[in-house]
Amino acid sequence: MSRRITVFATIAIAALFIGLTGCGYNDLQGLDEDTKAAWSEVVNQYQRRADLIPNLVATVKGYAEHEKDTLEGVVQARAQATGIQVTPDTLKDPAAFEQFQKAQAGLTSSLGRLIAIAENYPNLKADQNFRDLQSQLEGTENRIAVARKRYIEKVAEYNKGVRYFPTNLTAKFLLHLEERPNFTVADEKAVAKPPEVKF
Repeated sequence: MSRRITVFATIAIAALFIGLTGCGYNDLQGLDEDTKAAWSEVVNQYQRRADLIPNLVATVKGYAEHEKDTLEGVVQARAQATGIQVTPDTLKDPAAFEQFQKAQAGLTSSLGRLIAIAENYPNLKADQNFRDLQSQLEGTENRIAVARKRYIEKVAEYNKGVRYFPTNLTAKFLLHLEERPNFTVADEKAVAKPPEVKF
């Protein structure tokens, strides 16, 4: 009788092992880590931008002191964007993710207004510090776009693993994984509308 139990236990363990290799457990773990790494790069690039802003504001301030509202708006938007605590749990909470996204969009908008001010100040545009900072900010915006694109791709791959059968069973019952939020456009209708060009 005990020999039968040993044989049965061995068969059960082998069947469990074979079943687990096809359930996507390791694939899901890898996708989870890839998504976290891609998110870390997004946050890293946003932080790089936030670190450049005080220098840019200080440079503009010397030339455009009376543009106080715009300068304060950029400082306030930066404070709001950097004041949001970003943790790995942010990826699991759509509301926190949306709050982070809105804060970054507000900062992007404020920076756009600040750069637009420079057009009114020829001496500011000619200032080497301003040009260097503007160039660094443009490079950072490009890095942010690339990091977001990579994150979007990783989230799409991860979400497929969480939703597709049979890995969805492993994700739900074994790992308790859920779909991750992705970057969205605040107003899709405005993006779809071509810009109006006037001469």
